[in-house]
Amino acid sequence: MRVLVHADTDALRALIARDRVANVFVDSLVRENNSAVPTFRGSVMLGLFADDGVTLAAACWVGSNVVPIEATAEQATHFGHWVVDHQQQHASIFGPAEPTLAIAEVMRKAGVQAQEVRANQPLLTIAGPPLIPASPSLLVSQSGQFDEILLAAAAMFEEEVGYSPFLGGEGNYRRRVAWLISHGYSLSHCEPHGEVIFKADLGAVTPHVTQIQGVWMNPRFRGQGLSAAYMAAVVNLSRQHAPIASLYVNDYNIRARAVYEQVGFEQVGTFATVLF
Repeated sequence: MRVLVHADTDALRALIARDRVANVFVDSLVRENNSAVPTFRGSVMLGLFADDGVTLAAACWVGSNVVPIEATAEQATHFGHWVVDHQQQHASIFGPAEPTLAIAEVMRKAGVQAQEVRANQPLLTIAGPPLIPASPSLLVSQSGQFDEILLAAAAMFEEEVGYSPFLGGEGNYRRRVAWLISHGYSLSHCEPHGEVIFKADLGAVTPHVTQIQGVWMNPRFRGQGLSAAYMAAVVNLSRQHAPIASLYVNDYNIRARAVYEQVGFEQVGTFATVLF
């Protein structure tokens, strides 16, 4: 195992291509950088090679998050030991359930305690138009809506993980929201005075797949049966970027899973997320 370098880029791309849906997060980063070497400070891409020393068998993104790529549970333990040995702080581990949980177990045995383990998150996709009519009100967010979108995004984050995204510094989160808006990856419906009713992000985008993240309905509008039509609109807008839309959802979120099924999403795998 070693840190990947620029010369490993083609091998990493071939590895990612084995499962475009599961690997869309890392795929989008490699496409953005055009290299196996991350541009984010403190981030690295690890590679585990076959016995021949040439064939890339598995990989793992290690930055603020840890994301295994095409790794078995056994292979993932090597990444877990590397993470423990380098004593970096990480917000989460996420990806296919088996390798994600294997990395977390190595860290647990080394004394790194997780805040929460979400071990069963159905990975869903839809490869065609939604099964129900889409809300015409959902639009691509504009730069003038930044303040309102930021408030909604922060509310979604805190509701999902239990703490404010501004705890580690507001600047990074503001830049992330601004980046999503500037690239056309923030989708929203706002009231005339600006308050966000519904929002979603295309958190990772490649020519093959988009990954929908940050889905949030303003609490004042919940329980009115609006979510399915909004999600159908998210699918339609995402198809302007790639033919397949994907997302992963907590298994216990029965209402959300019912909405996604109504729209036409189907399960293709299982993710896990470990929060620190």
